[in-house]
Formats: sequence, structure tokens, C-alpha cells
Amino acid sequence: MNQEQSRARREKLHASMQNGDAVIIFAALEENLKKFKQDNNFLYITGVECPNAIYLAFKGSSPVDFLFIQRGIPEREVWEGKKMSVEEARELSGIDNVLYLDQFDGLLSQYCPAINRIHANIGAQVLDLPLSYPMFRLLPVRERYPQIAIHCITDIMTPLRKVKSDWEIQQIQRAIDITGKGIVDIMEAAQPGMMEYELEAILFYRMQRSGLKHWGFAPIIAAGVNAATLHYEKNECQINTSELVLMDVGAANNNYSADVTRCFPISGKFSERQAQVYSAVLRVQKEIIGMIKPGVELMDLQVRTRELIAKELIELGLISDAADVTKYYMHGVSHFLGMDTHDLGGRNASLEVGNVITVEPGIYIPEEKLGVRIEDDVLVTESGYCVLSQNIPKEISEIEDILGSAK
Repeated sequence: MNQEQSRARREKLHASMQNGDAVIIFAALEENLKKFKQDNNFLYITGVECPNAIYLAFKGSSPVDFLFIQRGIPEREVWEGKKMSVEEARELSGIDNVLYLDQFDGLLSQYCPAINRIHANIGAQVLDLPLSYPMFRLLPVRERYPQIAIHCITDIMTPLRKVKSDWEIQQIQRAIDITGKGIVDIMEAAQPGMMEYELEAILFYRMQRSGLKHWGFAPIIAAGVNAATLHYEKNECQINTSELVLMDVGAANNNYSADVTRCFPISGKFSERQAQVYSAVLRVQKEIIGMIKPGVELMDLQVRTRELIAKELIELGLISDAADVTKYYMHGVSHFLGMDTHDLGGRNASLEVGNVITVEPGIYIPEEKLGVRIEDDVLVTESGYCVLSQNIPKEISEIEDILGSAK
């Protein structure tokens, strides 16, 4: 990302603000001996990977931006390295007003009498957990300026982040391509008796070799009955000869996430029952993908998915009444994809050109120790759609060919 991109995003942000609005975005905090991953909203608006920083925008007669960064302490450099300089922050972000963190409270105090609303990345607040760091930092504002309303930044950021630029699509595509290579790596290396976490390590190695440092989300490598647990994340069981392996995985590239699910039989060949269930899910997925075009609502995709899966479940002998579909299919078929794996956009949105969404129907049969989900990442285009993950094998014949050639 360069400063031209982040500057254009800030201009759109300013245009969406009302007079008297402020936007405050807190960067992710630096944690000792942990890899740093920037807050998505902060990175989107500033393009800066600096930890602990703060972005402030205020709209009065004209908008003004500030970026606050850590002040370097020479005595700490041997332990922590050099901090980002003011000049480097200006060059990376295109923000002229770069100050130090110890100047934030004083400058915000000057603007508070003129602020009506603050949009901040406060996150979801629950009563039985400590305040998020952004909410904690804004406590003095709540106490001393009770007339200022503090809103979650999601509402103001969603229209900006929902439609992806060409550059953003390129980042997602690279994350998908590397994820796809890792999925094929797994299929080629997998053997009965291996542990689920061994397969996870194969994909992570592909990511690291390709220069990607982070998962987009915690990977799911689930064999047998584990695949019937939707958010199984332990990845700690041994894979038995007869089991189907479900992989719901995605690398992150410049914080843009892939989200792809593929299944394969560890034995190298789908059993008759595995093939029946897999084929049913694949038929549903293909029909839902074919529905995608501008103007379609995500809920339309979900309603149709439930209708189709209910028919397949009846054919499979699992239910006799379509109303019982939720016994074997209980999640949404789609979500927006971007910097967050479940990206901003909402469940009831209408699709627009430039949206990227997932399509992920599934059938989960714990009594048969079997779970199948097939997930692709799809770009909404003017003429309909483009499957960004189309090069990742999902036909039974393609998967069995890969498994067979690796034996």
C-alpha cells in the first residue's frame, strides 16, 4: 500500500463525516515476543504498520488529520530496535501532521469542545469482560465531555471497505493462490496416521516460504467426526485410514484474507458414502455461485441454499421433512471477505460490483463421523461473478488424481 491509496481512502472517510465528527483509530498494541499484526481499520486508513499508534481526524470547517506515533528512546533500542521516525510516518501515510503519543491527550482536549461524535474502533463491549483498549483510552472523554457520543467505527467504515479496489482484489487473490498451493501440498503429503496439526504445518510452511506471516483466521484441519464441529480448531487428532479431512484455511496477505475449504479422503479414494455427500454439497455450491450478480441479497443465497440442501438431505436419506434441514446444515452460506475474514458488510446486504464473498454450503453428519463443506471466494463483477479460488481443485476426479499421483 502506498500513500496515494491511503490518502484517497481518507478523503472518502472525510466525505462521509459530518461537521463536528471525529474519527479515532487505535493501532494494534505491541506484545512482547509476539509477531505484530496491525489493526485492520488503522492499516486501511493510514497504511502504517507501526504499533501503539493513534489516528485522529476531525471535521470542522475543513477536515484535518493527525497521526501519533511512539517516541523513540535511545536506551531501549538495543532491546526493541529503532522506532518509526516522524519523517518515515509522513512518507508512508501521506499525513503531514505526525506527532508523538504523549501529545495525543493534549491535542484531543483542544478539539473536544467542538466534537459532537467520535467514531472509534472500540470493538464489541460486554459487561463481564474488561474494556477494550480503545474504550479504556476514551474513558476520560466520556467522563469530562458527556455531550460527546462515542460510536463504534463499523458503521462509518463499512461503506468504504465493502467495495474492493483493484489493488485490494490483487492482495486477496495472492492470499488465495498461496493458500491453494498449500492445500495441494497437504493433499500430496497426507498419509493415514498423520496428525491434523502436521497438515496444518505443511500449509503454514507454504505461507512462510511465500512471505506471508499470518493466518487470516485460526485454521481448521478436521478429520472424521471433527469435521462435524463447525469451528473445530484444536487440530490435534490422528487421522484414521477411512476418514475424510476437511480443511477450512486462509492465509493473509497485507492483512487481506483468503477463506477456502476443501475436503479429501486420507485413503486416496472417496468411499461411496463420502462421494454421495460430497457431490451433494458441490451441486448446491455450484448453483449458489451461479446466482451471484449485482443486486442479489446475501439472504437470497441463504434461503436458496437451505432449499437445495434440504432436497439433498432427503435424497441422502437423512431427513424426510425439509423443515429438518438445520439438523445437518446450520450456518450461513456466505459472508463478505477482505481484511477481516468475516469482513464488514452485514448479513442482509445487497451485492455490489467489487464485493468479495464466500460461498460455503455444507452437510455435517456426526453419527456417520462425516462433515463436508466446500468453500470458494467469489468476486462480484458487472456481468455476474468471478471465482477467485477457481484454480484450487474441488472435483472428485481432480482430488483423487492428486492423491493418486502422490502415492
